[in-house]
Amino acid sequence: MSPNVPAGADPYARVAEWDAEPPVPPEDEASVEAGGGREKRGRGMTFTGIAAAAVTTVLAVVVAGQVADRDGASASDARAQAAEGGRPGGGSASRTDQRAVPKETGKPAPATYGQKMAKKYPLATDLKASGSFATIPGFDKAPGSGQKFRYRVDVEKGLGLDGSLFSQAVQKTLNDKRSWAHDGARTFERVSSGKPDFVITLASPGTTADWCAKSGLDTTEDNVSCDSAATDRVMINAYRWAQGSKTYDDVLGDTAIHPYRQMLINHEVGHRLGFNHVSCSQDGSLAPVMQQQTKFLTSDGITCKPNPWVYPKG
Repeated sequence: MSPNVPAGADPYARVAEWDAEPPVPPEDEASVEAGGGREKRGRGMTFTGIAAAAVTTVLAVVVAGQVADRDGASASDARAQAAEGGRPGGGSASRTDQRAVPKETGKPAPATYGQKMAKKYPLATDLKASGSFATIPGFDKAPGSGQKFRYRVDVEKGLGLDGSLFSQAVQKTLNDKRSWAHDGARTFERVSSGKPDFVITLASPGTTADWCAKSGLDTTEDNVSCDSAATDRVMINAYRWAQGSKTYDDVLGDTAIHPYRQMLINHEVGHRLGFNHVSCSQDGSLAPVMQQQTKFLTSDGITCKPNPWVYPKG
């Protein structure tokens, strides 16, 4: 508070006192009446302006002091609290300080090959799709130096299945050391142009039946696949690819679909390579890959275990 205002005094009481024009001395009054007192009256007006300015300054100081007293904290207190990370009154420096910081979120990781191969997909047992095919683009070089077989992958349009996954599964399965590529005897190369040795085709049950019938084969009874030897197509029934078989499910449960798909590829390509059906000969052993495992695992009282590989021991 200003030293010119006594403590406890009303600061506004002096305003009326200072704001009034000071009394004019008698000699000045005479001069004013005579018309010659302009200079002296000017000095009186100047003094009035100075007094008003002084009053304004005093009021500013007084009001600022009262505001500081009312808030209970001076500007220096606020600066000190800010330096300590707080704000006047002990509150948080920011309204968001107490809020949980959101964790960084991103897109979920895409499913891996193994995850996709372990999943079944919906597809009707009696579906007959468009009958036309789309070739999966790209090229997968044949590994190794065995006898090379060039194949193409076609997928029937309108299936709603992942053609790229199917194509990937074919290449991985055929070139596995437990498959027909065992011991470097054969190697398989996927192409999407030129003349292949055969075309591995994923098709609906109805379309599969049409193409298998061209080679005198009936796939409708058990909804199975075939090697249509009279054509260039190895037909993989999309229902079996999507849903598997009861023979595998009963033994392997939730883990059945991946090995079943591998068996499906190896079995039908085995026919294209010239191998015929065989049945299990020893109870409790692994079924031969050329056994009709989609239909049965027990024959003539002998029960075998599901097996997708030509050479299961590698």
